[in-house]
Amino acid sequence: MAKLTKEEVKHVAHLARLAITDEEAEKFAQQLGKITDFAEQLNELDTTNVEPTSHVLPIVNVLREDVAQKGLNRDLMMLNVKDQEAGQVKVPPILED
Repeated sequence: MAKLTKEEVKHVAHLARLAITDEEAEKFAQQLGKITDFAEQLNELDTTNVEPTSHVLPIVNVLREDVAQKGLNRDLMMLNVKDQEAGQVKVPPILED
């Protein structure tokens, strides 16, 4: 198992735009090394007859059929609008000329 070096941790921190001290880099190198060592234990398992999966549970999309429905009455909805023009809601401009 390859031990992560302090320089590798600092390099990854730099790529992630994280500022870490030498002490933090050393601490993270030890912690990440333990994590990768633990994950390496999975290589000891016999997976000969195990099919690859992307998810452990069968997932099926449950979608309702898309059916057009009558919308709300526009004239009734426009009664709640503060400012309107040509049947549409008028809002203040967000871009200046």
